[in-house]
Amino acid sequence: MANTQEFDAELDTSGLYCPEPIMLMHNKVKDMHAGHVLKVIATDPATTRDIPKFCNFLGHELLDQKESGDTYLYFIRLG
Repeated sequence: MANTQEFDAELDTSGLYCPEPIMLMHNKVKDMHAGHVLKVIATDPATTRDIPKFCNFLGHELLDQKESGDTYLYFIRLG
């Protein structure tokens, strides 16, 4: 995928650990609409497991997942 992914909203969960990033994502997507793209920044390695499960369970599409050092980036299209 391209390095410059467009997104409608950003959620930075850096420094937070499970389950906080997922709880914040639940709150964030409530304010968004289907088709919108949410960019999530995380530092918790557990998000590599939790965010795909979150998307699968709630019918969102994980467009891209990147790892750069200790930072994880996710781009999620809301279902």
